[in-house]
Amino acid sequence: MAFWGAVAVANEPQAGTIVSENSVPCGSQVTKNKKGTTDVLCQEYVVRTATTEYHVRQEKPADKALIPVNTSVEFTLDKDKMKFKANGKKYEYLVVSEVAVTAAK
Repeated sequence: MAFWGAVAVANEPQAGTIVSENSVPCGSQVTKNKKGTTDVLCQEYVVRTATTEYHVRQEKPADKALIPVNTSVEFTLDKDKMKFKANGKKYEYLVVSEVAVTAAK
């Protein structure tokens, strides 16, 4: 029973804030002259809640929208995906890691 309760909570909207953004390698593509490859970069964000920091990365490098740091978001989690709205647009990102937030001393 406790397991099902946890699943229901996971789908409830949660409040968070985007606290950082980095461009990270997420693959490569063949160059136009087909003599090599170049790294493809994706945005990776850290979304912080009161208890957890989620590192999320865009699924497709073609999605070039940049979300400003300190943007408040309300998100839901579905398996390894985080869905949220920011600045009136919907986003879906892969959750690549999560870390418990320690209490400030």
